[in-house]
Amino acid sequence: MSKRKVREFWENFPDSRSYLETWYDTVSKATWKTPNEIKQFYATVTILKNSRVVFNIKGNDYRLIAKINYDKQWMFIRFIGTHKEYDKIDADTI
Repeated sequence: MSKRKVREFWENFPDSRSYLETWYDTVSKATWKTPNEIKQFYATVTILKNSRVVFNIKGNDYRLIAKINYDKQWMFIRFIGTHKEYDKIDADTI
């Protein structure tokens, strides 16, 4: 998983930096095999279809959608934005 997207985001929204750094460090080390394992670790995530998970960042001020390949342990950030921006997208297909 590339850190570039999260870095670019926190450059525009500096208040998100420490939250995104913590999130990135945590998920980079994780070896989740199922969506339920993520839910056990992050109780506030939303599990979507198409292997997508929505993470709430900074008390839900921001949202991050990741697509996960559990077999290969790959995570792709599909979206990161404000809650207002999130409300304008289709999280299942982005």
